[in-house]
Amino acid sequence: MSGHSKWATTKRQKAIVDAKRSSAFTKISKNISIAARDGADPSMNFKLRVAIDQAKEASMPKDNIERAIARGAGTGGGAQLERIAYEGYGPGGIAILVETITDNKNRTFGEIKHYFSKNGGNLGTANTVAWMFNLRGIVRVAQTKLTDEQELALIDEGLVDAISDDEGTDIVVPLEKLQTARASAEKLGLTIRDAKASYVPKERVPVQDEAAVLSFLNGLDDLDDVDVIYTNADI
Repeated sequence: MSGHSKWATTKRQKAIVDAKRSSAFTKISKNISIAARDGADPSMNFKLRVAIDQAKEASMPKDNIERAIARGAGTGGGAQLERIAYEGYGPGGIAILVETITDNKNRTFGEIKHYFSKNGGNLGTANTVAWMFNLRGIVRVAQTKLTDEQELALIDEGLVDAISDDEGTDIVVPLEKLQTARASAEKLGLTIRDAKASYVPKERVPVQDEAAVLSFLNGLDDLDDVDVIYTNADI
């Protein structure tokens, strides 16, 4: 899962310290707008609160955040955004599930299809690879190790796994437990970095050409409409 992937680690760093800051802000703004559809008040909308926290961590200006909220709430103009997933295979046959946020699904489909075809991938249809993943809730915390007491407390919130790396820990729970798990983590004194639904591979597959896989994933991530990429590659 994302917590111990070299590519995912690179991706988290890029989200905050990316030279292409305007592109990063565009992706974050889209996430805010999508979340704001369920209500413009972050105190009443968990997804929006998380999206705003991510924007603040990336040093997004307040005006940008407010415009994104207004767009999602239907008061700020702009074309309607929608979230669309694409599935396929990358270099070495790795499974890839891509979530996009777009205001033009025909353009986005064309870009994704072209990228897969040009870079040795194979874009499939719905459920081509989705069956290889479980949809979970993941709370990312800054601490690189949980105490026994913290793990026991989180088990009460349905803890499935806790996977640490040198940047923090992913607390994995059933999706319906995401909000309560985040609240429990905060009460335990853990520093929340992120909290979201995430596709976790049922099994990871080894790759022979790690450089080619990383290049494919990073290039795909650079496409403007791409929001999140999930893979079963063990990298």
